[in-house]
Amino acid sequence: MRALLSVFDKTGITDLAAEFHSLGVELISSGGTAAAISGAGIPVTDVADFTGVKPMLGHRVVTLHPYVHGGLLADRRDPTHLTDMENNGIEFIDIVVGNLYPFNTDPSIELIDIGGPAMIRAGAKNHAFVTVLVDPGDYPAVIKELKEKGETKAATRRRLARKAFAHSAVYDAAIVEWLDGQTSTVLDDETPRPLPDLVPVGLTKAADLRYGENPHQAGARYSVNGKPSWWDSVIQHAGVDLSYLNIFDADAAWSLANNLSPDEPTVAIIKHGNPCGVAVASTLAAAYEQAFACDPRSAFGGIVALNRPIDDTTVEAMEAAAQADVVIAPGYEPGVIDRLIAKRKNTRLLEASATTNRRFHVRQLSDSFLLQDHPELRSQPDEWKVVTDRAPTPLELLDAEVAWRVCAAVGSNAIVMVKNRTAFGIGAGQQNRVESSMLAATKADGRAKGGAAASDAFFPFRDGVDAAADAGVAVVVQPGGSINDSDVIAAANERNVAMIFTGERQFRH
Repeated sequence: MRALLSVFDKTGITDLAAEFHSLGVELISSGGTAAAISGAGIPVTDVADFTGVKPMLGHRVVTLHPYVHGGLLADRRDPTHLTDMENNGIEFIDIVVGNLYPFNTDPSIELIDIGGPAMIRAGAKNHAFVTVLVDPGDYPAVIKELKEKGETKAATRRRLARKAFAHSAVYDAAIVEWLDGQTSTVLDDETPRPLPDLVPVGLTKAADLRYGENPHQAGARYSVNGKPSWWDSVIQHAGVDLSYLNIFDADAAWSLANNLSPDEPTVAIIKHGNPCGVAVASTLAAAYEQAFACDPRSAFGGIVALNRPIDDTTVEAMEAAAQADVVIAPGYEPGVIDRLIAKRKNTRLLEASATTNRRFHVRQLSDSFLLQDHPELRSQPDEWKVVTDRAPTPLELLDAEVAWRVCAAVGSNAIVMVKNRTAFGIGAGQQNRVESSMLAATKADGRAKGGAAASDAFFPFRDGVDAAADAGVAVVVQPGGSINDSDVIAAANERNVAMIFTGERQFRH
C-alpha cells in the first residue's frame, strides 16, 4: 500500500505518517510535508525520486506527472489500464492526504494551487480504490479501519471523496471571489457591471446551532468561500448556545448599531428581524435607555447591540429594563459580565469586532437563488434635495438622517419616526404605507413631535404625509419619484412640514 502526503494544514500529519509506517504503508511526499515527516524520523520518499523529475517552474510543477496521476486514476478492474500501468512502469497510489492553502489569508496568483487540487480530485474520482483525506479530523477513523480490516470501507471512501470535492470547490470559489474583487464593479462609462453568469459559492460549516428557526429544524452557521466571517471571532461569555434566529437578529442589530453613527454611542434593539428601538446619545447608558423606551414591550426577549464597551452605568440601565435574549458589544468593563450573569443567567453575552460585507447579497428561493449587489445606502445628506417651501433646521436634519438610516434596516413597507436621534415610532412590514405610518405614529405616541419621519419608498398619495404630520413631525425624508410628487409636496407645504428627496429607494424584504 502506498500513500501520497502533501498538506498545508499539518495538524496530526506526523502521527498519521507514523501510523501508516507501522502498517507497512510506503510514504511519498515533498516540500514542507516531507520535511515534517522525515524530521520525525519516519522514512519517506521524495516525489522527485518517485517520478524521476525534479520540481520545475518555481515549484509550479511537482506532482503533475503520469507516475502520480496514473497511480491515482487507474481503474484496477480495467485490463487496458493495467496494461498501461505495466508498460509505463506506473505503480498504484492507494491513499492521498492533501489539503489546500487557505487562499483568502494571502491571495495572489502564486497561491493558486494546481497540483494539489488535481491530486485531490484524481483520488476522489477514483474513490472505488483510493482513499482521500483532506480533513485531519478523519485521520483516526481511517487508521482504525486500516488496522481492523487492512483497507478502508467503500462507504468511507465515498464519504471522503465527497468531502474532497467540496474542499476543492470551496478553494476554487475563493479564487473566483478574489478575481471578482480585482475587477471594478463599474464599467468605463460609469454604468454598473452586469452580475456574473456564474457565481460559485462554497460553504464551510463554522458552527452547529441549538436549532433552526424552530426547535424541530436543524441549524448551522457557515462561512463563505473559505473566508472567515466576523462571527468567527465572536466570543460568547455567558448564556446557552445560540440558535438560528439569535444569529440572524444579532447580525442585524450589530450591523445597525455600528453603521448608524460610528463616532457616537449607539444602541439598536432588534426583534424578529426588525428594529424595535434605536438611539444615538452622548453616553452609552443614555443611548440604551432611549432605545429601550421606544418600545419596551417588544424589547422583551430582543437582541441588544451596543457600539461601545458596556460600563457599570449602562449595566444599571439594563438591569432596570426587560430581559434580552442576546447582548452584543465590542467589550465589557471589569465586573460587568458578572453583574449581567447574576441578573439573567440565560442571556447570551457576546463580544464582537467590526462587521464585513460581501459584494453580493444572496437569497434562497424554493429551488433557486436571487442575487443582487449588496444593499447599501449611497445617497448622502449633502446630496439630498429639499422640495418644500420650508427647509429643515440643522437639528431636524440630524433626526432625518437617523430616521433614514434606521428605515433602511426595517422591513418594507417601512416608516420610522425620530426625535432627538431616538427612533420612537417604527412601522414595519405593512402592505401599504399609510398603515405603516399609522403604526409608527401610534408607537411614537407624540414623542416624535418636532422630529423626522422617513419612508423607505415614495409616498404615492398625500395620506402618508398627513399621517406623519398628524404625529407632529417637522420633516419628512423619502426617495421621491412618484407621479404624484407634486400633490405630496403640496400636502407637505400645506401642513408646514419640510420634505427632503433622497433619490434612493431602500426596500428591504
